[in-house]
Amino acid sequence: MLAETRPAKVGKWTEPALRVLRERYLAREGGEVAETPEEMCWRVALSIAAGEARYGRSRAAVREIAAAFYEVMVDGDFLPNSPTLMNAGKGNGLQYSACYVLPVGDSMEEIFDSVKAAAIIHKSGGGTGFAFSRLRPKDDIVASTGGRASGPISFLRVFNSATEAVKQGGTRRGANMGILRVDHPDILEFIECKLDGGITNFNISVAATDKFMDALAAGTEYDLVNPHTGAVTGRLSAKEVFERIVRAAWRTGDPGMIFIDRINASPANPTPEIGMVEATNPCITGDALIYTTRGLLRADTLARAGEAVDVILDSRFDAGEFGPASSVFETGVKRVCCLRTEEGYEIRLTADHRLMTVKGWRRADELRPGDLLHVLNRQSGD
Repeated sequence: MLAETRPAKVGKWTEPALRVLRERYLAREGGEVAETPEEMCWRVALSIAAGEARYGRSRAAVREIAAAFYEVMVDGDFLPNSPTLMNAGKGNGLQYSACYVLPVGDSMEEIFDSVKAAAIIHKSGGGTGFAFSRLRPKDDIVASTGGRASGPISFLRVFNSATEAVKQGGTRRGANMGILRVDHPDILEFIECKLDGGITNFNISVAATDKFMDALAAGTEYDLVNPHTGAVTGRLSAKEVFERIVRAAWRTGDPGMIFIDRINASPANPTPEIGMVEATNPCITGDALIYTTRGLLRADTLARAGEAVDVILDSRFDAGEFGPASSVFETGVKRVCCLRTEEGYEIRLTADHRLMTVKGWRRADELRPGDLLHVLNRQSGD
C-alpha cells in the first residue's frame, strides 16, 4: 500500500459516532486505540484505491482516487461497510465483504465446514446466510452409520449456538439468515422453530417455489420432496402452510418468504450458469424508526449496538405486546423506495421489503395508489 500523507481535511464527528468508532473500528495496539477517525478513513481510502494500480493506474492517479474517497468519508456522504472499516489497510488478511451465503452440504463434514467458515466470517465482522434445503429430513436413514438424521432444524440450532459463542470474542455480534425450501419434508418444523424463543441469532425465511404459489392460488396440495433421494414423501395443503407462516410471522417476526424461482428466473441471479441463488435478505433503511421498549430507535442505531431488543408488535394481530428481535444488522446498498400514505405516514425501504395490506403481504414495489395498509400508529411503550 502507498505510504502517503493524508489530506488535511477533518471530519465533524458526534460523540455517539466517536464512541462507536473507538469501540469497533479504530485500529488498536496493545488493546489501546491507536488511530483517529481521520486516520481510519485514510487507511481505508488508500487500501481501496491501491486496487487501481492493478489496472495500470499511476501512483499519482491512485493517490488522487484515495484523496477523493477520503473526502466523501470524512464529510459523511458515504462510508463503506463494517468489515472494510475494520480490516482494510491492516494487512490482517481478513475480508472486506459483509454478506455471504455459505453452502450447507448433506454430510457431517460439509455441515461443520460451514460452521467453521461462518465463525471466521463473524469473527472479522461479516454476516452469513445459509440454505438448509440440501439436508435430508429428520429421521431419514443415514446409510454410512445405520442411524437416523436429525434434520435441518437441529443443525440450524448448532449454527445458532456457534454464533452465540463467537459474538463474545469477535468484532461484533454475528448475524445469520436461514432458508428452507417450502417443499422440504421438515418445512412445518422450520416455520415454527422460533416460537419457543431459542433461536436468537437467525432470521429465517421460507423459499417459496412457483409450484407452491400455484397450489396456494388454486387451494390445492403440493408435493414434499426428500432432497437426498428426490422422492416425494408426502403432500401438504398450500393454504394451511401459508397460514402457519403468517401466524408464526405475527408472533415472532419470522419466517419471511423469498420467491426462489422468481429470483433465479430474473436478473436477480446474473450468473445462472454458475449456480442458483439459495438465500437472500431484504432490508429497511438505516434511518427507519423501530418501535422498541426503549422508545423509537433508528435501525442503524440498533445495528451499531448489535444487541437483542424487544420490539413492539401490533396487538391487532398478536395477543402479546412485545416480541424479541435477535438484532438489527447491516446488509449492504440497495434501491430505496419512499412510501407515503394519505394520512402523512412515511417510510423509506427497499423495493423487496414486504408490508401487510388488507389483501395480505405485498412488496413495496408492488404497491399501487389506493392500496390499504395496516399501520402501527401507537406511542411506543403505551
